[in-house]
Amino acid sequence: MKRKDGIDLIKAIAIFCVVLAHTCSPGYFTTGANFCASVFWGSLFRMAVPLFLMCTGALLLDPEREFKAVPFLRKNYLRILIALFFWAAMYKLYHLAVGGALSGSSLLFALKELVLFKHEFHLYYLHITLLLYAFLPILRVLTKHASRGTMIYLLVLWALTGIIYPTLRPFWPFSLLEGVPAQWLMNMAWASFGYALLGHFLMKYPMKRWLGAVLFAAGFAVVFGGTLIMSRSRGSFYEGFLEGMSVGVALKAAGLFGLLSGVKLRRTGLVRFIAKASFCVYLIHIFIISEAARLGWSILLLPCIVSIPLAALVTLAICCGIWFVLSKIPVVKKYLV
Repeated sequence: MKRKDGIDLIKAIAIFCVVLAHTCSPGYFTTGANFCASVFWGSLFRMAVPLFLMCTGALLLDPEREFKAVPFLRKNYLRILIALFFWAAMYKLYHLAVGGALSGSSLLFALKELVLFKHEFHLYYLHITLLLYAFLPILRVLTKHASRGTMIYLLVLWALTGIIYPTLRPFWPFSLLEGVPAQWLMNMAWASFGYALLGHFLMKYPMKRWLGAVLFAAGFAVVFGGTLIMSRSRGSFYEGFLEGMSVGVALKAAGLFGLLSGVKLRRTGLVRFIAKASFCVYLIHIFIISEAARLGWSILLLPCIVSIPLAALVTLAICCGIWFVLSKIPVVKKYLV
């Protein structure tokens, strides 16, 4: 199927969002200008997983795309599982090695954690992907036959139970709810389906670009303002507004997708290169960030307003270089990156 410039551009931006979001972390536990700068950059770029899920929905829920459930699941499940357990094992070995804790008992404990899906924190996206892929045949039937009104109703229901309610749940009066109403919210794994449906919907019924810009700006204001206000009122960093299933992040993701999904690029080389490398970058970038921290290369060595985007760009470039090398090895390219 022909590549879509807009989807490639969104993927390239999304993977930069991933790297920058994880680069920001040390700055969240500082004060003053560095804290504000870290929250600023984190608020601006904290929407990676929603964007990836929307791209998945836009591509794989397209009724014109040839799709056979069994071959698709056999091929993609195998690839995701191999990549997931291989890189999860590499992270376990890395942490044991740099911590000087390599031993028979520690390796056995690490193996138990692998089997129980206790993997490096960012690999949760692959766990969600396995669940989403399992439901793709059902979602394709739904999106093929649902009317525009039915899709809007479903997306509103998702927004209420998967985005708005979870965001408000920690606050009064929602924090007082008990029993079944306290369980009405959708957890992150199931709410992820909504982003895939939204990606499909926005490809089929594109939004006006001015509306995309408004949604993005509103989402940024909610995330940035909400994080600063709550962090200051509580006296410690509050991450609730930065979560992928929060209101501000959802608005930003929808707005950016609406802005870019239909664009045509004059030159696609760099964007397409980064988009192709995005899976590998997602898998390995924590190695680079962890090694930089271990060697004493911290974003706090410079003002965070400068160091965070600079460090993210350097990390992205290194990861893309590693992907370029690994992609030349056929088996590695097919199953691991």
